[in-house]
Amino acid sequence: MNFEYFPERKLSIVSAPFSGGQPKGGVDKGPEYLLGGGLEKHLQSLDWDTKFDGHLEFPVPESDEDIGKMKRPRYVAEASRRVYKAVSEAAVSGRFVLTIGGDHSIAVGTVAGVREKYPDACLIWVDAHCDLNTPAATDSGNLHGCPLSWVTGLAKPEKDDPFGWVPECLDFKNLAYIALRDVDDFEKKMIKEHGITAYSMHHVDKYGIGKVVEMALQKVNPDLSKPIHLSFDVDAMDPFFAPSTGTPVRGGLTWREACYICEELAATGKLVAMDLVECNPALGASQKDIDDTISAGISLAKSACGDTLL
Repeated sequence: MNFEYFPERKLSIVSAPFSGGQPKGGVDKGPEYLLGGGLEKHLQSLDWDTKFDGHLEFPVPESDEDIGKMKRPRYVAEASRRVYKAVSEAAVSGRFVLTIGGDHSIAVGTVAGVREKYPDACLIWVDAHCDLNTPAATDSGNLHGCPLSWVTGLAKPEKDDPFGWVPECLDFKNLAYIALRDVDDFEKKMIKEHGITAYSMHHVDKYGIGKVVEMALQKVNPDLSKPIHLSFDVDAMDPFFAPSTGTPVRGGLTWREACYICEELAATGKLVAMDLVECNPALGASQKDIDDTISAGISLAKSACGDTLL
């Protein structure tokens, strides 16, 4: 399969074992389990020249009081900055960037980092949740539900705010959601006000996943002239297929529907980066739950990197 931007098929794995954007322990072990499950070898079998420089480190601040509703704001902001640095360096060096998490707050860094190299890239966000809440709008204060508010400029941090470093780098016209099914009222309002392309599981049920992917690309990348960044939260899948995750919601994508999204984006030749987040081995009720979730995550990454059924 042709990847237009990577004729030499060079790929960097950025491991972001971060859990500070939400309260449940264990999601920081996701990268370790994905790599332990053979992720890198699977990518190499698809003829990628892989590079993995070890896990990023995220020191916990000595003091990190809440700011308004935000929980652990300094921890999340600095971790995101470290992810941004690693992702931007890999992208600028001309490598496909696969970032494995960790919770979805790391997307502050991945989205900003990818756009250092590809400022016009569209973002396909596959998730049960929008993650578009602002620090003022969030009910929980958990910042894995807020990453897109900073990079789109919906949140406007003051200069002394820990997130003041984040560039406003993503236009709403370049954002498309797929598989939504747990959306807050504020997020619904923002989707309507800003005309954000959004497809819920209702649309998947009505049109089928093939049509939904086609419609999403037609909205944000109609002539396939833009690079594509895929951010995939495993809770987009139904908990039957990916039970070991922090915020599971019934009625999600099947394993095949999830892989199909990745396969179709890879088939465009325009995919330049992928995030794979929210695998939490600590939340499996059994070893089978953990194995199923990690196996599903690896399948998604393989599909995004050109694996096909035939």
